[in-house]
Amino acid sequence: MKTLNIKSILTIGLMLFATFSCRDLEQLNVNPNGINPDGVVPSQMMATVLTETSMSVLNLGFQDISGVMQHTQKDAWFSGHNDYDWADQSWANYYRILRNNRHLYERSVALNLPFYEGVSVVMKSYVSGLITDLWGDAPYTEAVNADNGEITPAFDSQDQIYAGILADLEKANDILIAYENGTPIENFGDDVIYNGDATQWRRFANSLQLRYYMRISDKDPATAKAGIERLLSDPSKYPLILSSEDDATMDYVGTGSNNSWPSNSVFDSSSGSDYRRIKMCATLLEKLQNLNDPRIEVWAAKIEVPIVVDETLPAGSDEVKDGVRYISSDKFIAGQVNTDPEYVGLPPSVSALPSSYNLNPTPGQLSYNPHVSFLSEVYSKASDPLLKARLCSAAEVNFILAEAALKGWNVGQNAKTYYEEGVRQSLNTWGVANSYDSYISGDAAYKASASVDDQEEQIISQKWIASWTATTEAWFDYRRTGYPVLSAGPAAKREVLPLRFYYMQDELMLNEENATNAVNKLEETSYTQADGKNSPWAKFWVLQGTGKPW
Repeated sequence: MKTLNIKSILTIGLMLFATFSCRDLEQLNVNPNGINPDGVVPSQMMATVLTETSMSVLNLGFQDISGVMQHTQKDAWFSGHNDYDWADQSWANYYRILRNNRHLYERSVALNLPFYEGVSVVMKSYVSGLITDLWGDAPYTEAVNADNGEITPAFDSQDQIYAGILADLEKANDILIAYENGTPIENFGDDVIYNGDATQWRRFANSLQLRYYMRISDKDPATAKAGIERLLSDPSKYPLILSSEDDATMDYVGTGSNNSWPSNSVFDSSSGSDYRRIKMCATLLEKLQNLNDPRIEVWAAKIEVPIVVDETLPAGSDEVKDGVRYISSDKFIAGQVNTDPEYVGLPPSVSALPSSYNLNPTPGQLSYNPHVSFLSEVYSKASDPLLKARLCSAAEVNFILAEAALKGWNVGQNAKTYYEEGVRQSLNTWGVANSYDSYISGDAAYKASASVDDQEEQIISQKWIASWTATTEAWFDYRRTGYPVLSAGPAAKREVLPLRFYYMQDELMLNEENATNAVNKLEETSYTQADGKNSPWAKFWVLQGTGKPW
């Protein structure tokens, strides 16, 4: 008889423990205070899905992606924001939202509540779209099904996910049409986006169809053209978000740290608030100045202390007098000192210590730079009518239609008309509509006689401006078109802008086969370097073969 070693004994013991203890462990792992999904009230679950999605979208578009797209920069705790120094980026929060949304859908179907059913299909599409736009191939068909034993879901290909999203958005519109034609019975309670207005949800669903058809327009132009023309051919069946009053937005309540604008200084107990750290990026700020754009006064604060170079001062002079900092000419360094008397932006990825820019007297983590533009004061508040999470806007939709018209697709109006309406709706959103006539007749005027490429650049650049605080969509447009033309700063991790998020290590370990297959489908570029295929500078399906953005 063979002698058992200690490893064998431990193995047998663990097997026996697992055999006899499995039922006990299952019982122990039931939370007696947990909520049974079968007893969930759909209105309450809808509120959770909508608020968590909205806050996640805002945190992307106002934080690191705002840095990528050079709307803002940070002067402390800056490397991820300014330099794309990214590590693992987890999609766990998005799948948690999808899990809750699945329960919302199932309860809505079981209780015959078509409004909630339609909303849940829209939100499934929205969150699934974010996931594939950020990572590429991802669990979709088999996602959020762990309670049915699916703990290593297959990854759907990106093209299949887009096709599924478009089909679901069509389904959502049909569900909500049927609801409108029936007898409404729900008490909507917690619809924090549209307060129970089914027609507005249809506008949202159909506008998202436009978004995703345009997303695939370089890879599958025939499908994109047919889809967008179909939507525009029947406005009664396919209403769209064409006015800023119909934007899909969520207000911030502002009563506590968990429901307030993220850069607010009201509930910030740290020694340095996000409001103080987040500065206007020079790229956006200078574009606004060049266009005499009225939105600059809504978004940016004027510098507190302007810098003046006084040629008459002796070398080494540097003094503040009557709210102005006077320096001698030897203190001026081109590219490091900006003497604009009103607005100064922080250049993108300017250096290893961005807080030192423009002769900041207090560089470092407690930086308070009076020589660079802060965001306007409204962004230090906990709530305000301007402080919204924006999921989809009339400006975006009109710019999509302008681009479609430029491609020669039949969308009812020409590119100039939709471009101008996109600008108008953005100015409406930010409370400067009375400046529209002067703005659109100035340097922002549509260049109808320019080349198609130049017209596309103008459309996408205005769309980029209009994406303030919602720059994630601008990032996705940049990847697809290469516009606006942006250069990474000298301290950035790569010399070009990133294209996607890393697949996280947990997924690569726990769902190894499926995740590895997805990584292998990514296309390496000259910028992936040591990252290999799982790199922010690798290309997934929607970019492969397009030559965009670089």
